[in-house]
Amino acid sequence: MRKSHPVRRAVLATAATVSGIVLLLTLKPDSDPGSADVAGGTVPSAAAQSPQGGAQAIGDGTVTGDAAQTEYGPVQVRLTVSGGKITEAEAVQSPKGGQSDQINANAVPKLNQAVVAAQSGEIDAVSGATYTSAGYKKSLQSALDKAKAAAPAGNGQGAENAQALGDGTATGDPVQTDYGAVQVRITVQGGKITKAEAVQSPKGGQSDRINANAVPKLNQAVVEAGSADIDAVSGATYTSAGYKKSLQSALDQAKAAGSAAAGNGSAGQKEAADKEPSAEEPAEKESAGSGQGSGGAQTLKDGTVTGDAVQTDYGAVQVRITVQGGKITKAEAVQAPKGGQSDQVTFSSVPRLNKAVVEAGNADIDAVSGATYTSAGYKKSLQSALDQAGG
Repeated sequence: MRKSHPVRRAVLATAATVSGIVLLLTLKPDSDPGSADVAGGTVPSAAAQSPQGGAQAIGDGTVTGDAAQTEYGPVQVRLTVSGGKITEAEAVQSPKGGQSDQINANAVPKLNQAVVAAQSGEIDAVSGATYTSAGYKKSLQSALDKAKAAAPAGNGQGAENAQALGDGTATGDPVQTDYGAVQVRITVQGGKITKAEAVQSPKGGQSDRINANAVPKLNQAVVEAGSADIDAVSGATYTSAGYKKSLQSALDQAKAAGSAAAGNGSAGQKEAADKEPSAEEPAEKESAGSGQGSGGAQTLKDGTVTGDAVQTDYGAVQVRITVQGGKITKAEAVQAPKGGQSDQVTFSSVPRLNKAVVEAGNADIDAVSGATYTSAGYKKSLQSALDQAGG
């Protein structure tokens, strides 16, 4: 028995040593901030030290930050806030082409995830995507600023989203997915969504079966939620993602229509419109009419012509017209102010301006209320196009 004691002691000592090493190895990563950076685990620390006091001061709803220019292209971030917390972040614009596609396919999802985890703009840049990360953070901060500004106005916009919608039917932009396009149309009555439908969805093969189940559920969820804050349908990830993006586009249009109907428009542009004397509009009409009169369209050459791009305080406006039989048959804005409230103003005003041009057959059209700058830029570019067509 006594001879076995030294062996037992050696065994016990060895076991104790191994246990100690394992314990040290286990504890080291938690105390090593460098390893957390490599693993992309810096988000929790950023969230812990967020100077913004969490997302409680953010108004519910969807807000799009200003587009931030980088050396490789613009980056623009959209946030969805529910219950005072950021539930989704997405880059609606990011650099495209060449290596940018590969870099951003990796970086953007990480940045989106980091925002939701951090609940603030305090996120780390993604390694290898310095410019995209910097632009993303700038646009993100712009979105956060807008969401914070909206919070005191109504204790969050979630409950008021449907009330701000203009009655009528709005069709969102088609969104491409790996299996085909998804496009959503909503019907609004009394400021509330009464119907949602997918006018386009992936077709063929298993897509038919998947969407026969998923689309009705998504449609029903929209009516119940009254917003784009709906869950994806299990087993239909791509369709659900495309549906939500197109839905948001439709909601943006409906909100713009609601603002226009209420006479609000863009806060910034409406303020400018209120300060400008209404007498300025007749002056523009007189100068336009003196050159063309009511028969201006009769002297136009058939074809398609694009006017000069006109810079405004909110971005460039450029108009293209199509002439057939000496008359304007189509007008479109190939450029218009983007980002923030400009999206709402453009959604509301540009279709009206396009329609007015076809009806008038010349540049003698009225500015759209609440879109003074966009209207002025549109008319100048339109006149440039008319000059070319009549030259």
